[in-house]
Amino acid sequence: MRSKRPLTRRRTIRVPGTCAATVLLAIAGAITAPASPAAAAAPAPITHDDFNNDGYRDLVVSAPGGTVSGEKNAGYVAVLYGSANGLSTLRKATFSMSTPGIEGLAQSGDRFGQATATADVDRDGFDDLIVGTPGKDIGSTVDAGSATVLFGSATGLQATGSRWLKEITPVAGSHFGSGLAAGWFKVDDSAVAILSKDILWSFGFEVTTRGRVMESDQSPLSMIVPPGFRPTALTMGDYNKDRADDLVILGNGTFDTAGVYGRAVYVSGGRGGWADHYELTGGGQVGASGDVNKDGYTDVVVGAPDDRDSLGHLTTPGVVFVHFGGPNGPGSAEGGYNRQFWTQNSSGVPGVNRPADRFGAALTVRDIDGDGYDEVAIGAPGNDIGSAVDAGTVWVMRGSPSGLTTKGARVLSQSPQTVFSVPERNDQFGGALRLIDDNRDKKASLVVGVPGEDGNNGGVWVFPATTNGLSLDRSWSFNGATLHAPSPDARFGETLAPHGR
Repeated sequence: MRSKRPLTRRRTIRVPGTCAATVLLAIAGAITAPASPAAAAAPAPITHDDFNNDGYRDLVVSAPGGTVSGEKNAGYVAVLYGSANGLSTLRKATFSMSTPGIEGLAQSGDRFGQATATADVDRDGFDDLIVGTPGKDIGSTVDAGSATVLFGSATGLQATGSRWLKEITPVAGSHFGSGLAAGWFKVDDSAVAILSKDILWSFGFEVTTRGRVMESDQSPLSMIVPPGFRPTALTMGDYNKDRADDLVILGNGTFDTAGVYGRAVYVSGGRGGWADHYELTGGGQVGASGDVNKDGYTDVVVGAPDDRDSLGHLTTPGVVFVHFGGPNGPGSAEGGYNRQFWTQNSSGVPGVNRPADRFGAALTVRDIDGDGYDEVAIGAPGNDIGSAVDAGTVWVMRGSPSGLTTKGARVLSQSPQTVFSVPERNDQFGGALRLIDDNRDKKASLVVGVPGEDGNNGGVWVFPATTNGLSLDRSWSFNGATLHAPSPDARFGETLAPHGR
């Protein structure tokens, strides 16, 4: 186990905003003047992933390896709409950069959908989907990256009127759109946060009577994260309960010159936007947010599955940290660190640590049993089952007043004991995870991505929630072919759009 790292000194970000002079907003439609203050919609609590506003949460599954218009690894996303009966492959839609109404053309290596986020960013009552395309080439600039905003409506997500976001001066290898989050970062203003290699971007959306107006700001990562930090993802939540959503920037960084380790930086939101920030003691490349101890503060769960030594070898099977939210932010406590950490060697956790298990490579947080405490599902897509290398396994740990507990912990895999299936080499069961209350019964079903299934075609398993927890008997699966979408080498299920708070 790594030694404890001290919390870095809190600093305040003071970065002037920039608009069209810095970022190109390629908009499919005219930009109109904002309405008068009297006509503008009043702020309302932000919601997530109900794209048709029917009260049921919807599921977004990405296939970033999908071949679209003959272009390999162009990628696409699929949406399954929730209902009183849960998710169904009959209520679905698919989107790619070849979908009419979406700006741009599908290109090989785009990886449309590698990152996704959801929220009602324009406050019209319908949640919206932000899709990252970090491998997008802009002209001759390779891997500059872009992002697409698909707006919700009474009939679900719409390609018509979508917005395309990119840097006005593309930078090779910037991978704009590699990390996404959306929320109320300024208390009463919704915004989308987008990662590129060196910059944290913020795009604001304003409701008007005649259209949507977008504004942008940028914060150089060099002002926020430690030297050598390489960002990988974002997660968000109101960790200090001040009504403004906060960010956690996840990634890798050097530590004690011994190699590259997972690190994470908390950035607080507020009325003026992002402000104080500090490094969490216990970081990683993956994160998810929820309230595991039911104290009203959002907690952040961080996975470090990819710590490596100076030669690039994996050094641990993976570790998961739980940083509890509080009035001073996550992980802060008088005289110590308000956190837990878990490995497969932790007392009560089923399983045994093995090299390259990648425990914590996927995380999701939500209440499964309806008791008000959020559970955490942890993926280890590199876990071997018998002779099946990298078959993958998922752990589900329950929330409690003291945080996560091993009491009642469950282990899921593609073994006959869990589902009517057989674990196979490189399935990577648990490569992506999502807990979702898709039928509004206050119990979250577990969705498991299996991106390596059938030779990288990919697939998804759904475990419905019941009064007794997750149901194995009622579990079911689907893939790209089920949805009449591109299937070969699509890695369907590599990304599952995270919920917000």
